Amino acid sequence: MQIDLSEFSSKIHVRPLTTDDFERIVALQQLCFPKLKPWTAEQYAALLERFPEGQLCIEFDGEVIASSSALIVDYDLYSEWHDWKTISSGGTIANHNPAGDMLYGIEIMVHPDYRGMRLARRLYEARKQLVRHLNLRGIVIGGRLPGYNAHKDRMSVHEYVAQVEEKNIYDPVLTTQLANGFEIKQLLPDYLPSDEDSAGWATHLEWTNIDFRPYKKRTVQPVQMVRIATVQYQMRPIASFEEFERQVAYFVDTSGDYRCDFVVFPELFSLQLLSFDRCDQPAAAARRLAGYTPRIIEMFATLAIRHHINIVGGSHFVLEDSTLYNAAYLFRRDGSIERQYKLHSTPAEWKWWGVNGGDRLDVFDTDCGRVCIQICYDVEFPELARLAARRGAQILFVPFNADERNAYLRVRSCAMARCVENHLYAVLSGCTGNLPQVPVADIHYAQSGIFTPADICFSRDAIAAECNANVETLVMQDLDLELLRRHRYKGSTHNWLDRRKDLYQVRFTQNGEETVI
Repeated sequence: MQIDLSEFSSKIHVRPLTTDDFERIVALQQLCFPKLKPWTAEQYAALLERFPEGQLCIEFDGEVIASSSALIVDYDLYSEWHDWKTISSGGTIANHNPAGDMLYGIEIMVHPDYRGMRLARRLYEARKQLVRHLNLRGIVIGGRLPGYNAHKDRMSVHEYVAQVEEKNIYDPVLTTQLANGFEIKQLLPDYLPSDEDSAGWATHLEWTNIDFRPYKKRTVQPVQMVRIATVQYQMRPIASFEEFERQVAYFVDTSGDYRCDFVVFPELFSLQLLSFDRCDQPAAAARRLAGYTPRIIEMFATLAIRHHINIVGGSHFVLEDSTLYNAAYLFRRDGSIERQYKLHSTPAEWKWWGVNGGDRLDVFDTDCGRVCIQICYDVEFPELARLAARRGAQILFVPFNADERNAYLRVRSCAMARCVENHLYAVLSGCTGNLPQVPVADIHYAQSGIFTPADICFSRDAIAAECNANVETLVMQDLDLELLRRHRYKGSTHNWLDRRKDLYQVRFTQNGEETVI
């Protein structure tokens, strides 16, 4: 039976607050700020009436677990010291000025049970996107210092803030704000006198919108940047699933710290689990390994949400009605999950494990463009990339698993050709290391990388980023999807546009429907 991905899927998203959220927001405020008064019905209604776009929340499987509130101000009128009551007009934002130039954040809160999931980053990113959309100069916030009360008898507030900046002290608010690109401008005494945890103090912080244009006429070419991380994973004997999970979580956490939009893992790297759950017969071992796939799916689904990153979770064996497949999974950071079967089994996969090929190729929408997953051998068949490009794919993710250099070069060479033929980026992730006691998975070779079309506007040698061969590591690169789009029409060669469809065509049949390319 096919694994039901809905059992592992969640739904997390940032959305505007509505009038129906009032009671949930008040309950959240009472959890987050038990010593402060929550919004009144009149204040909450005023927020939504005057600036609905600035009032946001994060909903996770139907529960509101974080929120933020803001208004627009004329910065020149509020550049001097001020207090929360003045800047928020007593919580009614009556001073909201649509013609102003700065977004002022007056509140942000995260449910205590969901802290550590980078929810504040999601809200700050949503605020930044709103600022760019409205062409504002930046964001101003008056930040609480909830950790200061425990230190005020030993140091001044200036010393406390300096210690937080040096990372000698962790403050649950200021540490997060600094991590999200805000700069401290000054300290504000009596900002919110009733805030006992902060002893009334707050920080005046700013984030600058580098895309701000005093006049809205476009003066630069647009870009659409996506940050990709690809993992070169070392296969080594391990003692438990928990050890495997820690190794995976390390790479996801690191990619999230560098604010990557995607992190990619290799094909069948879960073979590492057979180093402690041994089976000498390869076909039986593959079917035993398929029993771990639901647990692996659950692990990646949790990591994608917790670290706010889209994960291509490599590929893994799945057993459906006694038929063995090799399937890759895309875990979006909004909690949704997609699956792509490997369509072409290699001779060795069929001989040793009895792996069957799938029968459909999908292109997936994400918050950072359209993507397609082609597992290892699949990228060596150019028809599939043609179909993916026809359906709008911009990035090919290629998890692979190679035993020696020639096998790796087949994958790499074909992936780079697909970039040229279809004006795509290709991201390769492979395994290195050895598993001496695991039949058919004993040695591995990889030089994972991120590849581009071969043209002047891209990286030299069409290599955006590349790992050293056979070393466990991770590389990252920013890719410009807008540059890719322009290249299709303005590149040195127009491979997609110049196809001789009067001489040849590609026909693809899926679910009984035929596509001609």
